[in-house]
Amino acid sequence: MKEVKVLTKVLKANDMIAAEIRSLLDLHAVPCLNLMSSPGAGKTTLLEKTAKLLSGSLSLAAIEGDVATSLDGERLNAVGIPTVQVNTGGGCHLDATMIKDALQNFDLDKTDLLFIENVGNLICPSTFDLGEHVRVVLLSLPEGEDKPLKYPAMFLNSSVLVLSKVDMVGWNVGTLAASRANALKVNPRLKVFEVSSTEGTGLKEWADYLRALVVEKKRGKRD
Repeated sequence: MKEVKVLTKVLKANDMIAAEIRSLLDLHAVPCLNLMSSPGAGKTTLLEKTAKLLSGSLSLAAIEGDVATSLDGERLNAVGIPTVQVNTGGGCHLDATMIKDALQNFDLDKTDLLFIENVGNLICPSTFDLGEHVRVVLLSLPEGEDKPLKYPAMFLNSSVLVLSKVDMVGWNVGTLAASRANALKVNPRLKVFEVSSTEGTGLKEWADYLRALVVEKKRGKRD
């Protein structure tokens, strides 16, 4: 019982900070996406491809979460996404305080779209609000179609599903359809993108979705 009370207190404090972050981002009309997945699902590669597609039209920024190293942050900086690396030192997720501190490094008036790449984990990140507007879960085909059923909270608490590495559909016939079906069984409201960062499949649709988020956020600020 005591552990439950402590967790409730931690989450309440986190949610208060997350609400402050969301209000700040709304003030500057910057939509924020929290990308979550298991390790190796393709979050960083998707952001690299996204940067190339949106280069010249939108100003992107990213907060990169990892247990250790700055390898992924360096990759994003290399493709022109100003990135703040956050290392948790063993923690399995980012929290709102980490995001609030990282945001001090950005000029939000010159930012159109912010990505948070969370620590690779299908459990812990689903619980913590980071002040994002959209929660995105990536599921790569090689992981298997059972993951939405084994880790339902991640899919239930997200609004967008990116089925990644769809170029590997031949690796296991039926996995793509089954992965999609199982995810929608957990959360029928998921908006689904089928993407291959290697072959470019689905990337235009993904980029169009991001552009629409920015337009909607800026329109909301004017209204």
